[in-house]
Amino acid sequence: MNTGKLLMLGLVSALMCSSYALGKEAEHAHIASPDKYEVLLDNDQVLVLRMTLRPGEHDLWHKHNAETVYFERGGKARIKTADGKQLALEIPDGHTMWHDQWEHQVFNLGETTIMAIIVERK
Repeated sequence: MNTGKLLMLGLVSALMCSSYALGKEAEHAHIASPDKYEVLLDNDQVLVLRMTLRPGEHDLWHKHNAETVYFERGGKARIKTADGKQLALEIPDGHTMWHDQWEHQVFNLGETTIMAIIVERK
């Protein structure tokens, strides 16, 4: 089999084995990408995470409960959502956002490290 066919077969296999493609429930961010999300607090009410994405990095497909996010350091990012949309964002330092429960993947397309504090309802 030639290299092109092997590469395509590998890509199709990887996509078909992802939890998203298999219809399985996505993992929480700190479980899916423990090298990108640090747990700061976990109790009966909230989960507080620190996300750190260096230039060129991305996390793995994951979910969040309803969340408030404070970007200590923003940057240029792309977010891929469960409905197939890809959102290009220029996030300023100090930006705060709220989002209902969702599944997504974040890509750092910029030249700076993106750092955020995420507070999720349980």
